[in-house]
Amino acid sequence: MRPSVPVFLACLLAATTQAGAAQSFPSDDPVIRAIWEEGVERSQVYQLGQVMMDSIGPRLTGSPAMAGANDWALAKYAEWDIEAYKEQYGTWRGWERGITHIDLVAPRVRSLEGMAAAWSPATDGPVEAGVAILVDGGSPETFRAWLPEVRGKFVLISRPEPSCRPQDNVEWFARPETVDRMTGERERAIREWREREENTGVDRRALPEALDAAGAAGIIRSQWSEGWGVNKIFGTGAERAPVLDLSCEAYGLVYRLAENGQGPVLRVDAQARFLGEVPVFNAIAEIPGTAAPNEYVILGGHYDSWDGSDGALDNGTGAVVIMEAMRILKRVVPSPRRTIIGALWNGEEQGLNGSRAFVEDHPEILERTHTVFNVDHGNGPVTFIPMQGFAAAAGRFGDWLAKVPSELADLVTLEIPGMPESGGTDHASFLCAGVPAFSFHVGAGRGDDSPMDINRWDTSIYTWHTNRDTFDKIVYEDLRDDAVMTAMLVYLASEDSELMPRNRRAMPEGSQWPECRPPARSSGGSSR
Repeated sequence: MRPSVPVFLACLLAATTQAGAAQSFPSDDPVIRAIWEEGVERSQVYQLGQVMMDSIGPRLTGSPAMAGANDWALAKYAEWDIEAYKEQYGTWRGWERGITHIDLVAPRVRSLEGMAAAWSPATDGPVEAGVAILVDGGSPETFRAWLPEVRGKFVLISRPEPSCRPQDNVEWFARPETVDRMTGERERAIREWREREENTGVDRRALPEALDAAGAAGIIRSQWSEGWGVNKIFGTGAERAPVLDLSCEAYGLVYRLAENGQGPVLRVDAQARFLGEVPVFNAIAEIPGTAAPNEYVILGGHYDSWDGSDGALDNGTGAVVIMEAMRILKRVVPSPRRTIIGALWNGEEQGLNGSRAFVEDHPEILERTHTVFNVDHGNGPVTFIPMQGFAAAAGRFGDWLAKVPSELADLVTLEIPGMPESGGTDHASFLCAGVPAFSFHVGAGRGDDSPMDINRWDTSIYTWHTNRDTFDKIVYEDLRDDAVMTAMLVYLASEDSELMPRNRRAMPEGSQWPECRPPARSSGGSSR
């Protein structure tokens, strides 16, 4: 009996057949044709993505899941006969998530949508407690006088949203006067809550620590992404009290009950394990070069994620592209001119630590690196590549794209000469060392969220660092094409006759290259 094929995968295979019949090759390079055939007709992006996002799941730095993800990647590389290894760059605060249950038990019963933040302490079994709202006292002295009142209570530290409807929904359906009212209410709420935070005399990022020290039973926040049922999920700095993220709707309910004196009581069971300082690694794969084995093309992207969801678009898709491109290249180009490095960086979400460490640890590689390609753009296809101010980059990319099938190459706009981007993702680590490094983007170019245009597919609202960054959000036709074009660009770069020159444009007054700093090699020795 033939094994059943998931419907989604069957549709992808059908799309593969259509794409295979539509390609147009602008050159006679048989390797480009072979990359297309391998990547389109025998794509493994769906299978890789399903295991990475569904089975392994989120890959928080220092977690057992991140360690398991590295081991799985190395096993896949071994299966494909690709040399690969883990390279330790430091340690980080080890933590493993358990279950989180948050229930309203008074004045009525309701299970609430929410979860513990990354690195949140656990409760000692289920805890029931009342609720307090961050005081609006007008001065640091009033805040300090109020602190004893939080002992044994869950403290709300975020402003409530007047409405949890996305703004575009309001603008589509509401009457103009309603739009004006709701917009005004939100602007006023933002302004007043900012003043409330400032009046505590404590930096808003340090509020959980201050409340924790005062004996709070827990700290509750809501970081609404402005989309339906979506919250931003980050880490926490509390030592004892759990930090909980509630959905916009659940948080608003609890806040209104407390604000109106209706006695909300929460029951929280948050489980987690602190594992002390644990080793953290980058996963590195190599296809050795032949004619110039000590020259390098680096293909990289971060493998770690926040753990409020599956880390699918940030940056599981990038990790899948890297692994699939390496698989294709090993099969089609087993003996490239230059050595090809496929790097799955760790610790990007904590400050590009894995890639910064690689840059710091391997000057001998950087000195002879031709170019670096970075993949961290969520859903594709790739449509925008800034040249980062490198004078020769546009000519090289023009030559490479001229050999890529037009179905992929014609979508790409190059920003020439471009400006170096900030330290938002791992190519910035290499820019700081003067290495030609380029990150792929989606969108039409620099928009309101420049330079990454993260609003394509409503990414910034619905998936970026949220509890909805899941497997089902991946568009697999785009991911397949990303892997194919990436493999082609890596191959073409690996075969260039000369290294890319490193001269770059003079920076306009008031501009600067990305913030360059050493990597954080540990989380500070914390053993929580």
